[in-house]
This record gives sequence, structure tokens and C-alpha cells, in this order.
Amino acid sequence: MKRILLLILCFSLLFSFAACRSSESTGQYDTKIAPNPEESGNPTLIVYFSATGNTEKAAEIIASATDGELFELIPTEPYTAEDLNWNDENSRVVREYNHPEERETALTTETVEDWNAYETIFIGYPIWWGIAAWPVNSFIEANDFTGKTVIPFCTSASSELGESGELLREAAGSGRWLPGKRLSSNPSESEIEEWLDTLEL
Repeated sequence: MKRILLLILCFSLLFSFAACRSSESTGQYDTKIAPNPEESGNPTLIVYFSATGNTEKAAEIIASATDGELFELIPTEPYTAEDLNWNDENSRVVREYNHPEERETALTTETVEDWNAYETIFIGYPIWWGIAAWPVNSFIEANDFTGKTVIPFCTSASSELGESGELLREAAGSGRWLPGKRLSSNPSESEIEEWLDTLEL
């Protein structure tokens, strides 16, 4: 029994000595572990409106790469395939485009739980006639972006981001908005990760 206690004591002394040497080599005794983003109150939120699923795919890839959380913007009156027929002058989107007063789109929810905890906000949308799909406007107008870094992104087959991000920034009236990014209509993980690397978030 004495031999076992002696061995435990020896191992304890050796462990303590090694810990002290490690601390001395760094010039400090109290090591600090970087906080988890969620615990530090600085998580990332990816807000998106997706009409056909392309923007949703991009948002999911961004969320996976950044350990962010997703928040989908869902119109109370969802857009159907017929609504999105750009070639039909009587379709919903064409009518709304021609009559801007009809573009205001009610959402099932415009506010995010623990909104104040998020400091980095990605906002994704398809491009409609050179601007952000207007269901996004309701979310922008309903929230205060003060103290947040906002990064717009869009998905499209050919249309560029254009002034869509700048127009959203003006509508928000607050927040630190970074230049946005146009992604292809079927973005790959590598395409998105290369872009995220340039942000140095």
C-alpha cells in the first residue's frame, strides 16, 4: 500500500513540474482558451430568401463553412412556379416589377431570436431585374444593423450583383456593409469557400 501511495505522489510531482516548465517557457502561468463564438455572443447568421432553391443551397454551404446559423425569409404568400414566370406579363413577379407599390412582401417572421447576439450577418437572395428579390426588403426594414458586419450575396445564372447590396445598405441605414458577392446559380463548396477566405472574418 505504501508503495502505491509513493508512486502516486511521484507521478503528481512530475506532472506539476512539467506544467510549471511549460508555463515558464511561454512567460505566463495562466493560459487562455479562445472562446466559442456562440458562447462569446459573436456567432454568424445567414439570412436568405430562396425562390427556387439556389440561394438556399449557397446559404447552407456558407453556414457549414462558418459554423453559422440559418434564417430563411418566407413570404406569407409563397411564390409559386407560375408566380416566377418572367415570360408571362401577368405573372406575380412581372406585375410587382411593373408596379413597385406591390412589391412589399409580408413575411412569416421578420425578427430573429437573440438578434443582438449576432455580429456578422450574411444576407442572400436571387437577383430580380438587377436588384435583390424584394421579399428581402421587409427584413432589412424591420431590423437594426447597428454594430453588425453585413455581407450580401446573390445567386444568378448571369446577372451581376450590381447595386443590389448598396441599395440594401441604404435601406438599412445602419451597419458595416462589406462588398457583396455574386455566386453562380448552382454554386460549389469550393467556389464559396474561396470567397469566404478573402473576407478574413
